[in-house]
Amino acid sequence: MSGPLQGRVALVTGASRGVGAAIARSLAEAGADLVLTSTQQGGVHEAAEAAERLGRRVLRLHGDVSRREDVDAWTAEVKSVFGRVDVLINNAGIVVRRPVAEMSDDDFDRVLAVNLSGPFYLVRRLLPGMVERGWGRIVNVSSISGTLGSPRTCGYNASKWGLNGLTKSLAEELKGTGVTVTAVLPGSIDTDMLKGSGFDPAMTADEVARLVRFLCVEAPPAMTGSLVEMFG
Repeated sequence: MSGPLQGRVALVTGASRGVGAAIARSLAEAGADLVLTSTQQGGVHEAAEAAERLGRRVLRLHGDVSRREDVDAWTAEVKSVFGRVDVLINNAGIVVRRPVAEMSDDDFDRVLAVNLSGPFYLVRRLLPGMVERGWGRIVNVSSISGTLGSPRTCGYNASKWGLNGLTKSLAEELKGTGVTVTAVLPGSIDTDMLKGSGFDPAMTADEVARLVRFLCVEAPPAMTGSLVEMFG
């Protein structure tokens, strides 16, 4: 079963459930072989099996995107198995909900490390190959929280505003290279992360995955740098 991403390799972080698992399924259906990461040992089993049933090759990776040594190990293994990554989906993310006065320094640093530093680590290591080959797609899963303020999530908001800035800066730097950089900014998604937020779900993970697939497959190069909002 072929598709528009046949022969491409896509890396999806945080692919064990929710949006990440939905994106993995969607890209596999589009023909991509997959590299799936999770902080849980064996966490991507379900998404990987679904892709393999479609005839895709899948590399399962365990580790933490905020740990540079883990990202280095991932990069080496991906190069050994597939030789390259064509599509990078920076999806892994966490949230800590506390008032500012109760937010510890470690909690704040941890949220920024996963949500912002992790995407940078992967981009820096995988981008040279994309530029050399003249084709690549980088999609950052941000949030509508990267455009507004909300109480009790200062670290999460700051990380998503930063991820949007990283998206814009990279897109400007990479114009004319064949590599596009975009971000999706969903509102409240029906996933575990929404629990405790006080918001009702306005969309599904599959709807977010459909937009990510569009940005990887159909979006024109002129969309690079776009922050695409989804309100539900």
